[in-house]
Amino acid sequence: MNESFARITELGAQLRVDSIRSTTAAGSGHPTSSMSAADLMAVLLDSYLKYDWDEPHNPNNDRLIFSKGHASPLLYAMYRAAGVMTDEELLTLRSFGSRLEGHPKPLQSTGSHGTPHGLPWVDTATGSLGQGLPVGVGMALSGKYLDRLPFTVWVLLGDSEMAEGSIWEAFAKAGHYKLHNVVAILDMNRLGQRGPTGLGWDAPTYAERARSFGWHAIEIDGHDVTAIDSAYREALAQTDQPTLIVAKTVKGSGVSLVANKNGWHGKALDAEQAKQAIAELGGERHVTVKVTRPDALQPAARPAAGPLKLPTYEAGAEVAVRKAFGDALVALGANRPELVVLDGEVSNSTHTEEFHEAYPDRFFEIYIAEQQLVSAAVGLAVMRKTAFAATFAAFLSRAFDQIRMAAISNATIRLCGTHPGVSIGEDGPSQMALEDMAMMRAVHGSTVLYPCDANQTAQLVASMADLPGISYLRATRAKTPVIYASDEKFPVGGSRTLRKSDDDQATIVAAGITLHESLKAYDQLASEGIMVRVIDAYSVKPIDVESLHDAARATGGRMVVVEDHWPQGGLGDAVLDAFADVTQIPHSVVKLAVRAMPTSGKPAELLKDAGIDAGHIVTAVKKCL
Repeated sequence: MNESFARITELGAQLRVDSIRSTTAAGSGHPTSSMSAADLMAVLLDSYLKYDWDEPHNPNNDRLIFSKGHASPLLYAMYRAAGVMTDEELLTLRSFGSRLEGHPKPLQSTGSHGTPHGLPWVDTATGSLGQGLPVGVGMALSGKYLDRLPFTVWVLLGDSEMAEGSIWEAFAKAGHYKLHNVVAILDMNRLGQRGPTGLGWDAPTYAERARSFGWHAIEIDGHDVTAIDSAYREALAQTDQPTLIVAKTVKGSGVSLVANKNGWHGKALDAEQAKQAIAELGGERHVTVKVTRPDALQPAARPAAGPLKLPTYEAGAEVAVRKAFGDALVALGANRPELVVLDGEVSNSTHTEEFHEAYPDRFFEIYIAEQQLVSAAVGLAVMRKTAFAATFAAFLSRAFDQIRMAAISNATIRLCGTHPGVSIGEDGPSQMALEDMAMMRAVHGSTVLYPCDANQTAQLVASMADLPGISYLRATRAKTPVIYASDEKFPVGGSRTLRKSDDDQATIVAAGITLHESLKAYDQLASEGIMVRVIDAYSVKPIDVESLHDAARATGGRMVVVEDHWPQGGLGDAVLDAFADVTQIPHSVVKLAVRAMPTSGKPAELLKDAGIDAGHIVTAVKKCL
């Protein structure tokens, strides 16, 4: 073995030792999962990774994703070997207040205890298996098609997560887009949490599956550093295919107590076991690696930013808010050359096809793969792109885990869900998102917007481009009347009081399609001499607490909330939350919502059947009085 490979072998042993040391100090963690991939990462760190540790957001940096996030002790051991983390910090693994959490997470400004947490060299949170490769696909799309920079996205995969459907969505899209800049390294150590994985050490099957998705596949011994080195060189030589390296490894490699032994997943060695294991590995080491910095290349030139000219619509015109969403994206595309749009093969319904026609080089069709849709948006956001992703609201529920993990990653992405509620009509309940507001309100730091007309939609879409975190726009299917002037502004966290008098006896709160039903109800009530206040709560989260409180004071606390959503977690609960712990303001909230499983039918029939049309609003107000 030449001197270079001998040094890498020593580095692999050090990574194993440090994985044991940190998890034993923590009393928990995944040392055996880290040990199996140690040689794979030693070769990568020593010879192939190109990274500027001082500039984690350098657009030329390679990206390294531990999709098997439970192997974080190995990742942290790599940071120590690279000289960017002290040995003292390494031993704080999993401690309260430590940056070294049980699964890796990007740097965030402050934690619950008021101090920074996460790490600047981690691009995306992992730990929910099956998500690292899909996010890597988004990064690679940016590198190949937008920035046109030659960085490589290295993804360490676990063999257990190869059972996740999201992994195969990523394989399909990486193959479709010929992402030669993706190298997935499968740590095939045979053992999962409770025993053998489905395929065990069946490397040919993994490789053949990858090839069927258009990938180049290489089978190697994952502990042979010369074979690993050769595989990496072969992967980097590919010009039109992503590469999967299927590496046969041993879980707990190097320590006889745990090597290839079941029952050691997620289990730290005790102090005496660790002492013996470290001695078996040859003791502690202090190998340091000078990681190669990337070449200082410039991203592909972008077009100059033009003025923002949002679409405008005449009052009284009938326009679907989803159409205004698509029109607004085109306007933003001219103003923001970094803006990209992704769609789940429904662009003629979400109206993202307008953006595709205007800026085909900044549009990515992800097809019917909603988990990959959200993950690709996260990957593009990591690469400093303003990413919008759209599909039917009902189908975003498939990607809820990706959305919540995006929040853990502190990612900024913008989602649009079209065709929500019973108001979509004949397609029936399988297509009716009736849970989406509850789902999106539950996401940490999220913003939930629900416009009722086209001019309002255009303004809110423009606002989304600057919102941090996960923002969600709920876009009604039907054409609705334009009721706002094109120059009106709609701040996030605000609302609009559309009907108001000194004689108001109750307040109606609505948004989207039910706002129009509420205005019809107002007219009917007014004709009978019953005056009510009508609030358009277009910002569901954050909701306009002050306006709701003012309305409650003015109308005797009588409030009727109307929503095309299940009663749990939607607009009604958002209004109730606005009165949590409020004792000085009278309030009695009646929630009109969809309570029975809907069927197919005309939109008007379904709104009536659900009890959320104008007639039922009138009845509810009268009962309040």
